[in-house]
Amino acid sequence: MSTEETEEQAPAAQPDWWHRDHPTFAALTGFYTGLVFAIVIPGLYVGILAALFGQDRAEDLFPFVLVTLVVPLLLVINRRTRRFGRYMWLGMVSTAIVVLGVGVGVFWYMMR
Repeated sequence: MSTEETEEQAPAAQPDWWHRDHPTFAALTGFYTGLVFAIVIPGLYVGILAALFGQDRAEDLFPFVLVTLVVPLLLVINRRTRRFGRYMWLGMVSTAIVVLGVGVGVFWYMMR
């Protein structure tokens, strides 16, 4: 029996637990997705609007970036993606807190 025959008979191992419902995978990917979502989406939105319509119009349309918050909200509502959605919200909120906290700290330090 050759090695090729043995490889053909053995089924390929599937990562069933890791990509489907492993709690650590959902938590980590949700958190980092929220972190990236909070930083990249507003920047891309403004960059694309400024390139298409100009800076003044992009500033006027910036509040519409809040419409993108529907995506994590739908993730929390759906039972299958609820854990991922919760950690995505945690990533977004913690990113906002850190960015605002550092901004306030730097502003306070510069004013002193």
